[in-house]
Amino acid sequence: MSDGVESPPEGAPAVRVVAMPADTNPNGDIFGGWLMSQMDSAAGTIAAEVAQGRAVTIAVDAMSFLRPVAVGDIVSVYADVIKIGRTSLKLDVQAWRRRRNQHSSQKVTQATFTFVAIDDQGRPRPVEA
Repeated sequence: MSDGVESPPEGAPAVRVVAMPADTNPNGDIFGGWLMSQMDSAAGTIAAEVAQGRAVTIAVDAMSFLRPVAVGDIVSVYADVIKIGRTSLKLDVQAWRRRRNQHSSQKVTQATFTFVAIDDQGRPRPVEA
């Protein structure tokens, strides 16, 4: 957008959670690993739904942290399928924060997550999408 205003993706987030004090380092900053875990959980939910069964994370591409997340921020994670292969799925995953006392949201990070659909023995299986 030319006016610099950001808007989260359309639709409901796959995960929405409040950042808590237990999620911080000794300086009070939210751990990047906590945020990545929320993103993996959101993407995994969508991947399993699309694959109609178990799906596991095999790669995360180029994650850059754009803004910090503070204790009390509401973090919403959006995950959209961008490619379906024979046994794999790629998802665009975005994390957005909203301060408790504000209405606007800001993108915190974005990455591409790759999942593989697996059977009960843990072997790759075709995606049934």
